[in-house]
Amino acid sequence: MLPTLRRFLPYLWPAGETGLKLRIVVSLLLVLCSKLVQVYGAPFALQGAVDGMASGDRSATMLIVLLVVGYAAARLGTTLFDNLRNTVFERVGQDATRRLASQVFRHLHALGLDFHLSRRTGAVTKVIERGTKSIDTMLYFLLFNIAPTILELGMVVGLFWTKFGWPLVAATLTMVVVYIWFTRMVTDWRTALRAEMNDLDTGAVAHAVDSLLNFETVKYFGAEEREARRYDQAVSAYATAAVRSENSLAWLNVGQATITNLMMAGGMAYIVYGWSQGRFTAGNVVFVSTLLAQLFRPLDLLGMVYRTIRQGVIDMGAMFDLVDTPATIVDAPDATVLSVPRGHVRFEDVRFGYEPGRDILKGIDLEIAPGSTLAVVGPSGAGKSTLARLMYRFYDLTGGRITIDDQDIAQVTQASLRAAIGIVPQDTVLFNDTIGYNIAYGREGAGQPEIERAAQGAAIAGFIERQTDGYATRVGERGLKLSGGEKQRVAIARTLLKNPPVLILDEATSALDSRTEADILDTLEAIERDRTTIVIAHRLSTVVDADQIVVLDAGRIAERGSHAELLRHRGLYADMWARQAREREEALAAE
Repeated sequence: MLPTLRRFLPYLWPAGETGLKLRIVVSLLLVLCSKLVQVYGAPFALQGAVDGMASGDRSATMLIVLLVVGYAAARLGTTLFDNLRNTVFERVGQDATRRLASQVFRHLHALGLDFHLSRRTGAVTKVIERGTKSIDTMLYFLLFNIAPTILELGMVVGLFWTKFGWPLVAATLTMVVVYIWFTRMVTDWRTALRAEMNDLDTGAVAHAVDSLLNFETVKYFGAEEREARRYDQAVSAYATAAVRSENSLAWLNVGQATITNLMMAGGMAYIVYGWSQGRFTAGNVVFVSTLLAQLFRPLDLLGMVYRTIRQGVIDMGAMFDLVDTPATIVDAPDATVLSVPRGHVRFEDVRFGYEPGRDILKGIDLEIAPGSTLAVVGPSGAGKSTLARLMYRFYDLTGGRITIDDQDIAQVTQASLRAAIGIVPQDTVLFNDTIGYNIAYGREGAGQPEIERAAQGAAIAGFIERQTDGYATRVGERGLKLSGGEKQRVAIARTLLKNPPVLILDEATSALDSRTEADILDTLEAIERDRTTIVIAHRLSTVVDADQIVVLDAGRIAERGSHAELLRHRGLYADMWARQAREREEALAAE
């Protein structure tokens, strides 16, 4: 808990933010004014009014009226100062939340692909949501509940000591200690229940997000009822935990009320006993009851405050765990900016495995001359798509190196490396925004004329112009409102707009029908010109014109050469070509 609070302190007093620090100081001054009026204004005014009325001196009626008005004004002043404090402080809390959320979001994008493949997106977003919300709440409670309550307790104890002696002081402090002990004991129990409830809530949300993201798969297998049952089970478990958590609140409230009301009764009885001996006045009863009632108000919230802070620490701890997750791929300390005047790509004895002891690539040597096209083919699991991930440096090699124009990609900045490479992936996932936005994503700051030229180059401009909203047409979640061919053309347009010197086509047509594939291939051939291109393909018919074809098998290069050379070799490539030719013939015969 303490390490999390120490990390939280910079948000309580943000470095270099003079304006925010001034707001905090003003807020604390308003807290002080509120407590001074609350402790020294209202109770004394009400006590004076009661004592004046008890004396029977009706000539002092105007003074008593003024005291009553003063009491009301003190109560109004307390409310006024509290709300002014909230208004002044609001910017501090929101700014702290913004800075923390921004920091976490940037860090998540800095983490490696292995992290994102192993985490559920819904669970991660829930952790971030809880963590960022907790900082504003914790700032508020630490500054405006716990600190003012301690200040008020000190003022009340001082007044009780000077006016009523040590017995009332001892009783008040004993009550506060017992109250805090009881609240902490019960709240710790409730926190465990709350943690269980949050885990179940996170699981339910993660399942819902996962199920909705795989909407099509659910439909393919008619699993709507199955998914509904799984979600209902998750929500039912959460509901049971929530009931236990809420029921425990009743025990907390009853116990707190018992302690405070026993103190109220004892304190007032002590004053009445002193009044019977002539030591205290009738107004003292009202004075003590008013001070204790005002002190009980923040104490009544102590359970909620303690629980909120504990929960906030848990939520922020989970979020700080995300922040502390080290990025597996980082720039070298002396990393330089990649310069690509030619686009000469080399793989030199490249070795890689996703897990230790399980190599995917076993000593790959490749050379792609500037402006040429290399095709990589082979059976599934041979390591073809892994080459694209390594080019983007989503993972670091376990052996060998990859160079672009004689520059080791491990020694250049990731930003400059990825700026020099464009990709048309097998599974094009679009943002839930407009077609224009998705194309413009290829290069920040691109203007409308550039977007339209890229769309024309990808042969999708006509389709866009036929839409009612044109480039403002929304594509839906992951681009589901577009067909496979349309999504691929948007991906091509996006890459055209980026205009990279090195291009990767990763199974760019494998999910398309033959007619759409033929149209897309014409477009791809056009954008390959004057670029160093790596084509990763399953269908051999799409790579017959490549300058060089490499056949991968079990992580090694089995064959290499042109299409004609590999057919004459009568090896693995020729077998794959013959098998795919038979499959095409059988498909045509079945139509």
